Amino acid sequence: MQPIYNPDVVRPMWKELDEIGVRPLTSAAEVDEVMANKSGTVMIVVNSICGCAAGNARPGVAVALQNKVIPDRLYTVFAGVDREATARARDYIVGMPPSSPSIALFRDGELVYMLHRKQIELMDIDSVAHNLAEAFDKFCSTPGPSVPVDVMAKAFNMLMG
Repeated sequence: MQPIYNPDVVRPMWKELDEIGVRPLTSAAEVDEVMANKSGTVMIVVNSICGCAAGNARPGVAVALQNKVIPDRLYTVFAGVDREATARARDYIVGMPPSSPSIALFRDGELVYMLHRKQIELMDIDSVAHNLAEAFDKFCSTPGPSVPVDVMAKAFNMLMG
């Protein structure tokens, strides 16, 4: 499938998540490989070019990944760019309508938590981070953070005080 959006234009939106340890998946085969390992926890961020992704979802994920526990494996697909990977990721998000941006958390191969665009649109960064951190506390055991706070702050141009 051809991308809807120019990959070069959205590269900075990929880079933000990559710099905090969230690895991009760009094909259905990569998504299948990740999901074939059913042990532990996997977070998949369905990234988007929209304003609520830039303003709330990606920065909220960054702050949440400063939590004391985080998912074992961190990934993202980009709706409108990695269309095949996004479609395959959505195949694993059973019982939920397509949503971008969105954040899915799997434990032992089962979807255990989902944050939809409709929810994200009503949240600020702290609310997204808080909701994700609560899910991490409930379902995850890998010690956080994903990266030091100064790396996260630099990736998202955040002032930490």
